[in-house]
Amino acid sequence: MPPVALAPPTIEVIGYVAAALTTVSFVPQVLKVFRERQAAGISSGMYALFTVGVAMWLVYGVMINSLPVTVANAVALVLAGTVLVMKLRLG
Repeated sequence: MPPVALAPPTIEVIGYVAAALTTVSFVPQVLKVFRERQAAGISSGMYALFTVGVAMWLVYGVMINSLPVTVANAVALVLAGTVLVMKLRLG
């Protein structure tokens, strides 16, 4: 199947929308942990691995000079890191 030919602005919009949706998906989890002050159902191993992976994506985004990748992963790193810290503190 040949690649779809889209104009660069359209490709950037797709990147920004995808980045926004996947990043914002962490907000409900962060709010739930803060509101309930407990994180018993959250896997610390999963969040530790995910946080390291997001940090690496952030570095990658900076290295390739991709604003959507960089911004999305910077925000995701803060959100996932927040959940991980709360999990480690609250158990």
